[in-house]
Amino acid sequence: MDHRPQAWGRPRDDIYGAYDASYLHSNGPKQATQAPIVTGTSVIALKFKDGVVIAADNLASYGSLARFTDVKRLRNFAGTSVIGFGGDVSDMQYLDRHLEDLAIDEAYDTPEPSDATAQGHLNAANLHKYLRNLMYSRRNDFNPLWNQILIAGLDSESKPYLASVDLRGTTFTAPSLATGFGAALATPIMRRYAETDEEASKLSREEAVDVIRECMKVLFYRDARSMDKYSLAVVTKDGVEISETEQLEKQSWAFADRIKGYGTQTV
Repeated sequence: MDHRPQAWGRPRDDIYGAYDASYLHSNGPKQATQAPIVTGTSVIALKFKDGVVIAADNLASYGSLARFTDVKRLRNFAGTSVIGFGGDVSDMQYLDRHLEDLAIDEAYDTPEPSDATAQGHLNAANLHKYLRNLMYSRRNDFNPLWNQILIAGLDSESKPYLASVDLRGTTFTAPSLATGFGAALATPIMRRYAETDEEASKLSREEAVDVIRECMKVLFYRDARSMDKYSLAVVTKDGVEISETEQLEKQSWAFADRIKGYGTQTV
């Protein structure tokens, strides 16, 4: 039996003869994907006094199946910013390659890597503007990139910068941001600590990281499309630090067997 996807629903060649591909009308109009299949869930981020903390779990779901458990959805851009991707994984991979090419092109125009003035145009604020225009352009072409993106880093004045852009080109900034289910579950937690920029400026790095870890724990227990392994990045004026092997407490759902009615139990 021919199990290749392109053979699904077609008559067998050995019985009915070779399939006439002319019926496919391959010269028709260009079609864009309108239904993402493999997707990533929430990305969350929080400003603090000296920078921004951002995190995303390492799961890519095939529909409702937790299929790919080692997909990193945080990307370092030019050592100045971190991009967190939610939504379609294939579009994330396309954007990752595109931004890597952009960083290489920009590096050729930089006289000295240590020259802060030359690196200024690679800051998070300008990257956000670029992605805003890119996503809006693709939306106008009716070929959107099915992602919601968070950009974390510093602006041209070396102040913490955090912004969002989605597949329609809609953009906004805030002291704390989250995509996906995190917008409902993690945002209220982060706003308890930093609802305004003034409050965020009082948070230390350690406090911000602790808040993000708490949010990731809530998402793991509440969001069916998340997992306990995640990536966490901190962006400051000293650069980008990314850890892709973070994990919640090892007991996870171990408490469930102590709940009456869960699994096989003897009374």
